Amino acid sequence: MGPLGALEPRTLSESSTQSSPGGGLVPPDEEHAVITRLQRGDRAAFATLYGWYGDLIFRQAILPRMPHRELAEDCLRETFRTALEKIATFRIEERSVFFWLRRIAINKAIDLHRRNQRDGRLALAVHLDPSVPQGGRIDAPDRGLEVEDTRREVEASLAHMNARYARALRLRLIEDRSREECAEVLGVTVGNFDVILHRAAKAFRKVYPP
Repeated sequence: MGPLGALEPRTLSESSTQSSPGGGLVPPDEEHAVITRLQRGDRAAFATLYGWYGDLIFRQAILPRMPHRELAEDCLRETFRTALEKIATFRIEERSVFFWLRRIAINKAIDLHRRNQRDGRLALAVHLDPSVPQGGRIDAPDRGLEVEDTRREVEASLAHMNARYARALRLRLIEDRSREECAEVLGVTVGNFDVILHRAAKAFRKVYPP
């Protein structure tokens, strides 16, 4: 298991015990030593970096921009995954690595917000509502068969998903109900429905096409 597998966001309260005194920045010399180890391939140093700044990044950079905790935890995971992939590009200078991590986190939060706003429509809309030709184009004679094949693929994919996720996608994207209506049907708050739909869209992308 890679470093991220052992550093799930649910362990934030545990990792914060390793943070610098007062939750501030680590002294430059100590930080630079760990970054150097990490850039040389010492993955154990990644746990130290996460312990120093995981909670700080989560509270200061992510949670204010993404208040739904589940989505914020996804963002934190992606932030440190990207940091691990790009650590070789970080230049050890006077400025703390915290500011580099914070910029990654902010960008991830923006990307995840946009992805969540789309609600998986890119994955489903073209397939589930193809009845109107786009740009005045006349459909080919076999367009109907193509559409029907796609519908079957979508239905098969939904059948392989968690039932709650599949229902969320049907309500919002197929039946085109409002977020408020969908939340009421599922018996959750609108905010919780947004999280369910976000996770449902991710799950759909993994199983489509069947």
